[in-house]
Amino acid sequence: MTTLGPSLGALLRGRRHAAGMTLEELADGAGVSARAIGDIERGRSRGPQAGTMEAIAAALGLAGAERTELLAAARAGRRRLKDPAPGLCGLPPDIPDFVGRLRETRWLTRTADSVDRQQIAVVSGAPGLGKSALAVHAAWQMTERCVDGCFFIDLRGLDAEPAPPHYVLLRLLKALGVRTKDIPTDTDERQSLYRKLMRDKRALVVLDNAAHEAQVRPLLPGAGAGTVWVTSRRALTGIEHARRLQLEPLSAASATDMLGAIIGTRDEGVPTHVDDTALSEIAEQCGHLPLALRIAGNRLLSRPAWSARELADRLAAEELRLDRLTAGDLHIQSAFTLSHAQLTPELKLLFRRLALVPGPDFGSALGAALTGLPLHRTEQLLDELVELGLLIPAMGDRAAFHDLIRLYATKRLHDEESAEDIRSARCRMNDWLLDTARVAGQWFQPARGGPSDTSAASAGPDSRHAAREWLEDEADNWFTAFRQAAREGRHRTVVDVADSLYWFSHWWLFWGHWPEVFALAYAAARELGDPHMQAAQLNHLASSLQLCLGDSAGSELRALQAETLARQTGNKSQQGWALVHAAHAVATRGRLDEALSYADQAAELFEDVDDKAGRLQALLGTAHDLLALDRPHEALDRLRHILALVTDPSSAPDRHLADYIEANTLRAIGMTHARLGDWAQAASAYRRALAAGPGVPIPNLQGLTLHGLAQALHHQQEFEQARTVLAEARDLFAAAGNVAKAAEAEQLLNTWRTDQQA
Repeated sequence: MTTLGPSLGALLRGRRHAAGMTLEELADGAGVSARAIGDIERGRSRGPQAGTMEAIAAALGLAGAERTELLAAARAGRRRLKDPAPGLCGLPPDIPDFVGRLRETRWLTRTADSVDRQQIAVVSGAPGLGKSALAVHAAWQMTERCVDGCFFIDLRGLDAEPAPPHYVLLRLLKALGVRTKDIPTDTDERQSLYRKLMRDKRALVVLDNAAHEAQVRPLLPGAGAGTVWVTSRRALTGIEHARRLQLEPLSAASATDMLGAIIGTRDEGVPTHVDDTALSEIAEQCGHLPLALRIAGNRLLSRPAWSARELADRLAAEELRLDRLTAGDLHIQSAFTLSHAQLTPELKLLFRRLALVPGPDFGSALGAALTGLPLHRTEQLLDELVELGLLIPAMGDRAAFHDLIRLYATKRLHDEESAEDIRSARCRMNDWLLDTARVAGQWFQPARGGPSDTSAASAGPDSRHAAREWLEDEADNWFTAFRQAAREGRHRTVVDVADSLYWFSHWWLFWGHWPEVFALAYAAARELGDPHMQAAQLNHLASSLQLCLGDSAGSELRALQAETLARQTGNKSQQGWALVHAAHAVATRGRLDEALSYADQAAELFEDVDDKAGRLQALLGTAHDLLALDRPHEALDRLRHILALVTDPSSAPDRHLADYIEANTLRAIGMTHARLGDWAQAASAYRRALAAGPGVPIPNLQGLTLHGLAQALHHQQEFEQARTVLAEARDLFAAAGNVAKAAEAEQLLNTWRTDQQA
């Protein structure tokens, strides 16, 4: 059905507003009821009688082309309403090569099982996911169960004028067997009759491509045997008591199978040998989106000379992929454009600007930074884009693009904005990411209860928990901005952000990118010509290489470079830290006497400059070295001395560092008692470490302490409690990203379970 020009309702509204007339004034002038004119403008009456329209045109003072256009729209509406009743709402043909969606099909067919309440299912999702195809495929499997019929009607939800419920009810009532003369003219009466019929009939109605809740509500059944399935790009969250299926892309296997099913008929039905690897690549390039897969398969069918490898190579270029996903009148871009056309200017702005986000997902605050819109407004707009299916929900309150929709958003960005506007938006995003990362990092620094920069903090995380969540959630985004700042030569910014994040790096040891962060910061410090900065960043780099990557050789090299630089500039504190890191690195490589010497030198340097935290850390290193040298009694004496210092206000560092050192010292005491076979004392020390730990709730540190406690309990034959504690340690390792320790804990748990069963 083709629409010739604007709809009658839109034309009439426009002409009335141009004439400056109210609805009542036009009704008086034309001798037509205000309700009748209102029905025409709202689309309820799409083909009014010729005499009615003549009177309205005269009252509006229309002549010439304007009068002709209005009367022609009315005639076109009358023609559209004269659809024949037979087959009016019949199911479209099923797709012969329909693949996958077995779980979703079963889910849909089960929605018709209940007979004592509304049976409504809403299938929603992004453009091109195959919502209509799924509904039709599942409906064909319902034909025997729905003895009173399976009906399908397109609600034209993406048209400028979606199908009005008044007209849809007319078609449905005809399809349900009601004679035209018996169908009420009033919408409410039509709805009542429709619900009565659906209550008594074992029938399925598929309402495809719904625009919004207001269009759907009058078409829903009451309690009874009737079932309604609704498909929509919107989630239609306002529809109550509905079961919901948020459709997602096909699995990789199903997507490849779909391509194979489409092209398997090439060469007159003879299956063609295909490159499975190339098909998998095409499926990935299509984002496992059924419409894109259909287009790609049809392109191969229509070009017998092409191989799957040739098409995969053509689609590899992201900037050309959308244009090349075209087959006849099927265009993947067209599906996205229909949804995009529904957006307000604000939604379009946010949609295209989000294409600048480098990471896989984003939150509303990042959207606000990109657009300059208020945060509360951006939250609403982000929800609307998710509701429309143009974004997909991600973890928490974040959202993400489907791969092909991201390419479409990027195209809209470059088509609709100047290069300068794009550059400015990207700079604004990067500045916000780096400023917020710097503020978030300050929550983890010693002797600070939060960010020192109150002006920046007001726009950043408001607690340590919120700071940690933000830094982890936005890691891909702020890290990309950090790299960009380094490339642009923003050396001071790079050093400041890295400095701020150093203590947080101990909370998130296994992220994997900390060595690059501190390597870039060291390079920036060199460009700034500041040797103190260089020594500090070299120390950060040495620490991260050892703790994050286990690179002892690299850590030793950088630590000794830092020690030389700090000694040359007279910075004893940085010199001491360099020796602490060097001691850790060489101890890991089995050079224990050398490690003990480095740690002793570091303790002396820290004592010279009254660096209490540094001295205690150095002494703790010597205790670990003594234990590794199989001198547990000496190690225990050293640890008790450290514990006395860290709990004495006159020798203790700031509270945050004191808690951290105390927890580590008590854990080391537990390890030492375990080495001596004194499991009760070991368990006691581990429990004290856990009690000190809440001041520094670092998951990996807590996991290590619980792991030791579990072993101590197991040796005391407290088996059930040992397993419980070890399971908690495993979960903490997993949360920290320490895959190796999580696997080790899981393996030990399995061993203990097996031993108990034996």
